[in-house]
Amino acid sequence: MMDSNYGIGGTEVKTDASEAFVDIPQNRTLMAEKLTKDAPVKPEVVHGLQTIEQVFEHFKPEIGVDFEDASGQTRKESLSFNTLGDFGTKGITAQSAFLKDNAAKKEEYLKIIKQLKSNKILKTALADPEAKQALLDAINGMVADLDNHQ
Repeated sequence: MMDSNYGIGGTEVKTDASEAFVDIPQNRTLMAEKLTKDAPVKPEVVHGLQTIEQVFEHFKPEIGVDFEDASGQTRKESLSFNTLGDFGTKGITAQSAFLKDNAAKKEEYLKIIKQLKSNKILKTALADPEAKQALLDAINGMVADLDNHQ
């Protein structure tokens, strides 16, 4: 007679929505995929890495990225990953001068949009074609003045 209560080793882990990672017991093996852009010439078996931090410290994952600005110029930057947080938007932006600059511009544009939506005097001026043209002429004059002083 066969016993229907059998298994192939391993432990059932109940999932929890707030749990991001489950610790691997000490008697298990963690196999990690490649953490570099290029595949290694000769795969390497690494023993003794027991934490995510140790894996990052050993492999030092890094990648070169080409960013293109509004004028079509390419900027090369290197991104490295030392923790899992480095893979998120904030972690990548914190390492990149190009992305930091774009984030700052975005914040400025959002402030300007907020100001434009709430400025009643400006809304009134933009509704009148003559006042709108006078405002555009003034802005273009300021831009030309700034260009001349650079």
